[in-house]
Amino acid sequence: MPDLSIIHTIPFYEITSLLVLAAAVGALSLLLRQPMIVSFIAVGILAGPSALDIVQSSEKVQLLADLGITLLLFLVGLKLDLKLIRSMGLVSLATGLGQVLFTSVAGFFIGQLLGLDTTTSLYVAVALTFSSTIIIVKLLSDKKEVDSLHGRIAIGFLIVQDLVVVLAMIVLSAFGVDSQPGVESSALMRTGTIMIYGIAMLLFVAVFIRFVATPVISRMVQSPELLVTFAIGWAALLASLGSYFGFSKELGGLLAGVSLASTPFRETILSRLSTVRDFLLLFFFISLGMHIELALLGSQIYPAILFSLFVLIGNPLIVMIIMGFLGYRKRTSFLAGLTVAQISEFSLIFIAMGLNLGHVSSDALGLVTLVGLITIALSVYMITYSHMLYAFLEPVLGVFEKRVHKGQEVADREMLGARSYDIILFGLGRYGSAVAQYLKNDGYRILAIDFNPDEVRRWKKQGFDAVYGDASDQEFIGSLPLGGVQWVVSSVAQHDFLGLTHEDPRIALIDALKQQRFRGKIAVSTQKVDEREILISKGADVVFLPFYDAAERAAKRLAEAMQCELPIAKDI
Repeated sequence: MPDLSIIHTIPFYEITSLLVLAAAVGALSLLLRQPMIVSFIAVGILAGPSALDIVQSSEKVQLLADLGITLLLFLVGLKLDLKLIRSMGLVSLATGLGQVLFTSVAGFFIGQLLGLDTTTSLYVAVALTFSSTIIIVKLLSDKKEVDSLHGRIAIGFLIVQDLVVVLAMIVLSAFGVDSQPGVESSALMRTGTIMIYGIAMLLFVAVFIRFVATPVISRMVQSPELLVTFAIGWAALLASLGSYFGFSKELGGLLAGVSLASTPFRETILSRLSTVRDFLLLFFFISLGMHIELALLGSQIYPAILFSLFVLIGNPLIVMIIMGFLGYRKRTSFLAGLTVAQISEFSLIFIAMGLNLGHVSSDALGLVTLVGLITIALSVYMITYSHMLYAFLEPVLGVFEKRVHKGQEVADREMLGARSYDIILFGLGRYGSAVAQYLKNDGYRILAIDFNPDEVRRWKKQGFDAVYGDASDQEFIGSLPLGGVQWVVSSVAQHDFLGLTHEDPRIALIDALKQQRFRGKIAVSTQKVDEREILISKGADVVFLPFYDAAERAAKRLAEAMQCELPIAKDI
């Protein structure tokens, strides 16, 4: 029989055991449609002293974990684009800041009611404000909803949360100076030291951005291997400098990313390092799990459930309230709100920083980790089946939808009553906007309708007749000036998880027009060829297939161009 105790004496065997265990648990997590974060934390718990007790050289796992966190913050810094921040719009800014403020204040008071001390309550409250950008973008991409209205809004306020993470870590790094051994200077001296080091580091990064970054990366990008090596080395160097000067390694890694964000090769760096980041973060989540003692989780289960319910219900509610106040439909507000129904990997990093600084105990880390496991696991299903969940809750969500202002409603009715149109078009996304523009250029009278108030305002400024409305609202369809309208066109996106039911906005629009005895023709769009015949059988006269229509048109133009060139080629 081989001696299994040898696993504990050779670090390579320990890492091998962790990787094999992570692969096995990850495969099970994939079957359950759970993100890898959940499975990796579970691996840490299983490998820790409370279960299999596989890992003895925890310092080596922690080293890989620190490198993973540094790389994560480095990639976050690469994405901090000021132009993107300016283009987010009022709804992303208001929703992001509102959710952060509400969650942190309410979370603090919940912590106090549960008997946590003030510092721990503050840490836990701030940790609960962050939602996982990685998980949400992955789920929205899988559902093809990244470019939907609620998807764009969600990604916008996730960027706001990322900025709050940055500020929180800067503040935490400043407080971290107090915990440095041998530092006994006055508060004023510590503040001055922090400011001097901070200014010096920012000046260094600014000079690097202005004179060094692009020339250096232009050289490195010629070799993919060298580019990866340089990027990781640069992140580790600034992380080390940040730690040496009294800031955190995390903040140093973030500044390293910011220093390269202005280069034209940042997307290349992002794509090259994403897999390396995911691999190294495995050890961070494993190290978190190793700090959790199963025996202590029993005493934290009730606080964790209370905090989890607060995140799962309270966060979506505040998003719905803010978006409803800004004029968005309950459906858009609900789908966007579900994306903040979990905490993120940054929550765990933030609380781990507090543990390393001695501000909180391992109990706080265990509590937040347990909340993360619960909220991430449940929110994945909530977001995956968001449309079904909305259909079930829709009757009680009307309170979150702001009624149209009376003055605006009267103005819209007067406009609709005084004018006639050739075409009514629903949906001012990229496809619908292009269709509307071409039709207007051809002299047709267009009425554009969208449930995004920002799009409606933008189109009104461009001279279009545009009103705020929903293709699924039968009462609204009945108020439209349908007399004399030749075509009603829908470019509203479909939702894969609904299927072609009466909840689909295209089917709802067709049914509503039939009830109004509309005599014109109906055109709808779809991305799926197999839906074409079904939509026609439901009552659509024309079904657009944007991708295939564009391909057919491109092929015809190319054929015409080739025919025009053939005689010239023969003459030559």
